[in-house]
Amino acid sequence: MYSLNKISTIADCDVLLAWAEKEKSDLTFKQLSVERVTTNYSNISVEIDAILQGVVAEIAAVETVIAVLPEGPTKEDEIKRKTRLEYKRFLLENRKESYGSVALLEKELDLERINKELEEVDFFISNITTHKTTLQA
Repeated sequence: MYSLNKISTIADCDVLLAWAEKEKSDLTFKQLSVERVTTNYSNISVEIDAILQGVVAEIAAVETVIAVLPEGPTKEDEIKRKTRLEYKRFLLENRKESYGSVALLEKELDLERINKELEEVDFFISNITTHKTTLQA
């Protein structure tokens, strides 16, 4: 797969191995970071969904109350409460976009990409190491 026949010295192999090990180290760090973010997103997305469901139910209840209240200060207070709840729902929906299920899936994709890159770097290191032994013989 790689043009190993172009590499004719042990020194070139050593340079490639050093570079590949640095790449592997960087990817391993990135993998750890994305794993942590993915775990956080997973927890946050469940939390946001639960809170959002509660707020939606509360809005429905307040709407029911508003519908039966006569005009007056109590009805005005409930209308203000509904407005605050709608704003809270708006904030939660925006947060869900940033940290919810969709964002979680994006992070999971990022993690899978990193895992594939790490596999390929390991494969590359293995190939260079094997080629290096042929040059020593």
